[in-house]
Amino acid sequence: MTVSDTRSTSNTFAALRDQLADAAVAFAGMPGAAGHILTGMVDDVDRALSERLEIFPVCHHSPASGLAMVRRLREKQPSVIYLELCEDMRPLLDELRNCRLPVALQAFATDIEGFPAEWAPLSVVAPITESSAEYQAIAYALDTPGVELVLVDRSTDHVFQWAPKEPESETPADDEPPEDEGLHGAAVGIEIGDLRPRFAELEEHLLHHGKVRHWSEWWDQYVEQPLVDADYDTYRQVMVMIGSLFRRLRRGSTVEDEDRERYMWTRMREHLGANNIDPEKVLYVCGAAHAASPVEQFGLYSDAAFEISSRSATKWHYGLIPSSHSAIEAQFGLAGGAVSIAAATWAKGLRRGRLQSFQLEGQQGTKKRAKKPPLLPAEAEAEVMDQLSGFLSRPPVLDPLDEAELLEWSVDIVRLARRNGYLASTADAIAIFETSILLAGLRNRARPTPYDFQDAAVTCLEKDRVPGRRDVRRLCEILLGGDRIGQVGYAALPPLARDVLDRLEPLGLDLSKRTLQRALLDLKANPDLRPCSDLLWLLRRLLPPDALRPIMGARGLGATSIQESWDIGLGKYQRSLVELGYEGVSVEQVLEQRLRRAVAAPDTTAAVALGAVEDALVYLGSVRLADELGNRAVDLLAAERTVDDAPVVLRRIRVLLNYFRSTEAGLPAWCERFVTAGYAHYCTLLPTAFAAEETGPAQVAAMLGFLFGMENLALSLGCDHTQLELAVLQSPPEAPAKVALLWAARFQLGLLTMAELRERCDGMLANPLVLPTVPQYVSGFVQAIDPAPALKPFVVELLSKAFGTLPDTVLLPWLPKLITTLKDQAGDLIPGLVREAGRTFPGALPAVDAFVPPWSVEFSTAATPVAAAPRGPVTELLAAHPAACNALAGLLGIKGGWQEAGPAGNREATGLLDRFPATAAALAVQLGVSAARS
Repeated sequence: MTVSDTRSTSNTFAALRDQLADAAVAFAGMPGAAGHILTGMVDDVDRALSERLEIFPVCHHSPASGLAMVRRLREKQPSVIYLELCEDMRPLLDELRNCRLPVALQAFATDIEGFPAEWAPLSVVAPITESSAEYQAIAYALDTPGVELVLVDRSTDHVFQWAPKEPESETPADDEPPEDEGLHGAAVGIEIGDLRPRFAELEEHLLHHGKVRHWSEWWDQYVEQPLVDADYDTYRQVMVMIGSLFRRLRRGSTVEDEDRERYMWTRMREHLGANNIDPEKVLYVCGAAHAASPVEQFGLYSDAAFEISSRSATKWHYGLIPSSHSAIEAQFGLAGGAVSIAAATWAKGLRRGRLQSFQLEGQQGTKKRAKKPPLLPAEAEAEVMDQLSGFLSRPPVLDPLDEAELLEWSVDIVRLARRNGYLASTADAIAIFETSILLAGLRNRARPTPYDFQDAAVTCLEKDRVPGRRDVRRLCEILLGGDRIGQVGYAALPPLARDVLDRLEPLGLDLSKRTLQRALLDLKANPDLRPCSDLLWLLRRLLPPDALRPIMGARGLGATSIQESWDIGLGKYQRSLVELGYEGVSVEQVLEQRLRRAVAAPDTTAAVALGAVEDALVYLGSVRLADELGNRAVDLLAAERTVDDAPVVLRRIRVLLNYFRSTEAGLPAWCERFVTAGYAHYCTLLPTAFAAEETGPAQVAAMLGFLFGMENLALSLGCDHTQLELAVLQSPPEAPAKVALLWAARFQLGLLTMAELRERCDGMLANPLVLPTVPQYVSGFVQAIDPAPALKPFVVELLSKAFGTLPDTVLLPWLPKLITTLKDQAGDLIPGLVREAGRTFPGALPAVDAFVPPWSVEFSTAATPVAAAPRGPVTELLAAHPAACNALAGLLGIKGGWQEAGPAGNREATGLLDRFPATAAALAVQLGVSAARS
């Protein structure tokens, strides 16, 4: 049993209650659920209107609610207004006068405590438009002396405390919002006065019988238009009745809504009791569904207690972000153009009722008023009369056709369509005019609504394709009001955002504009713009990509530009700049905090840490922070058990090593530790990576590139070369690409000669069973060019032999596979291979016929006599120490023995040394040569 069943009701609506009960019996044969719902609605209206504390029910961004609020504030002149809005957002309301509406109040938290980690960041927004009843109440309270505005809804922290732990998403993840609909991001919207049935069957029934497509159209036709000019009592009773109906038909749990109502009534009773306020001078603004509340805490006379839980340790930041009509429609599921049509209805209602709305002093984007109209003397409260029965029983009042307005719409839409590429004429304007009237008549409307006009325009103008960026439906929305976009003023921005605008002031641009602006920076002629350039690159790293786009210029380790060109759109991405201000007082501090959080995350990798080191050097120039992040990278690399990020690690550590080697300080200690740890780490994981199917050839090639490319540095720091040899010998690959990588690694280590490698590849090309896998072998050899650059000529040789010896029946089937394999796995190495082929093959066409590939020349020592090498210092040195030459000959596959030294040949070099012995003597002393020169 609900509270409405237990409380006594007045006799104001007794006749209506009996009438609805009889109707339920006549319809269903017994009172049943229908009778309970109908009579319960009347009881809810009776209870809400009998409450001593006046309840003002509103609907979200409803012009009828806004107009009724204007009338009621001028009549009642309340001294205290309780508003359904998060109580911790109260300080933001004073900053609304520095903004151009619509804007949204926002609470934001990045570091959360007490909530699931995957929820971060937390964001709550409450959009405000000029036509909303909430804004009219705010403007009245802030600009009227002696009026107190109190927010009584749950705090933003409680929004997430009471939220389900696994919220269901109603929008598919792959649906991207249109351009301006992302102004609110993924924030949780606070729907002040949301009135929409959470009962699919009821909504479908209303749309079908109302002959409309969307809920917004039904609401405008059957609620907004009848209530725009209604008196206050009628408006109030109808809104409470609708809120009660939707509440009673709502499916699912209503625990959260009821807790909100308990929260608000508890806060209001506490405030009234603490300040000894007369309830007759108070106005409580809330959603219509909350006005028909059945909770036991409802009303001033209730003594039911409600325990309000304490907030979590999450640190919340508060600010204002720009909003737009389309953003509000997208977030709250309204039809496109619904908020713009509501704004047009609001403006028409003000003119027709000769009302002047409330407006904050100094509000941006509004017309200045010469003088505020005086407030009327407060009238005595009259007894509540039953206006609901007459409203429900009388037929709808049909507005007469406004031919001038409809004709103006028809002419303007044709003119707008022409500008956007449509072939439209005066005949189309006449057709739209007549079709609008026809559609309104089919839908039982004497006056075409904006939705009827929109349908008529689409019918008469839309073609099989859209010639421009906007279709006819979007053009109608622009015509009827457009997508008004708000802006947060400079004074209402957080300190970081103001600091950014101040530091970019030397550019001479109006950064508040939403259009892209081109900035040209000649840093050589005007070095004073260098700080602006640094800030732009820093913002480029922190903000969305389209907020700042470099057209000319680049920024990297040790590299800066002398001229830059930027497309700047900070005005359009003001929300992102505001949210950046929640994280710190300067952009440098924000980036430093983000880099520290990135490397401290539990799932971070060494590649991420190296990227953070690079960002710290490029954007902040902080060696201290780079050392801190680099030490973290060393620990992360040693703890990794996979090599998935090996290519990224190799690329980034190479860039960092090259940069530090070019600096005066040289390599920092963490770089040396990273190289030694990486050498040991990849040597340990190399056999497993060769054998594992989930590890690709690119990862193995990157490991070999790290081991061979940094071997000299690693050995100088104390690593053991034997560890690498053992790792290669213990590697048993099966995939063809990995087999080629293993052969390349053994060749690089001297465990496989060129002759042996050539022999294996020749046998591979001669084996029909292996030919289908040749593209994979080639891919492995191409990727091996990075760790073993000496293989470039051999890869050219292998490809040349394949294309020169294999028949077309073999080449054509695996040629596409070869191309795709090389493109996917070794695309960045192909240019170097092409350059090597250019050096190998002749560059002119006549030389092709006489060209002899170097690998096809047969060297025979018996057939070709070799001239004896002349005696001299070089030949004597090589003969005295033959080990190096023998090893090199074996590595290159050269057969043969040592020659006898011939007579001394050219004596110019030795004669030069005899005449000037000082250089040779100094070199001998440096090398520690003790024997005297003969």
